[in-house]
Amino acid sequence: MKSRLIASLAVGAALVVTTTGCSMIAPQATTIQYAAAEGVNVPDSGPIEVRNAFIVATDDGSEGNFIAALINDTDLSHTLSIQLGEGATKITETVRVPARTTLSLGADDEPLLLTDLDALPGTVVLGYFESDGTGSPIVDVPVLDGELDYLAPLVP
Repeated sequence: MKSRLIASLAVGAALVVTTTGCSMIAPQATTIQYAAAEGVNVPDSGPIEVRNAFIVATDDGSEGNFIAALINDTDLSHTLSIQLGEGATKITETVRVPARTTLSLGADDEPLLLTDLDALPGTVVLGYFESDGTGSPIVDVPVLDGELDYLAPLVP
């Protein structure tokens, strides 16, 4: 009788381990953070949060509009320094974001025009974002074209 009980418990334990073993060691897809949009979210950019950053460029990649949501949840106004590209083609711009405000560059507010971009649609541009001395890691900012209907008006 005891041996049957032990055998039943052993079979039950083996069944539990074999049916749930994969989920114990495999990463869960729902715990992976990502930007569910065209652009990229920028981690650690200081008090100004940068969300869904991308560039809509002309077909030859000579000009583009920088599109992003800039979020300032603080009680003070802050300036965001944006550096796109590298070397001779590096573009540096600054944007002042008032306290408790979200600027939607390219949607509600004017897009930030980038001349001398030199980045074809389908590529990425290295981006660095800094506000109040706190800088982000370098991120790949995607360059898109106006092929999608809602991006077409944003092509310079």
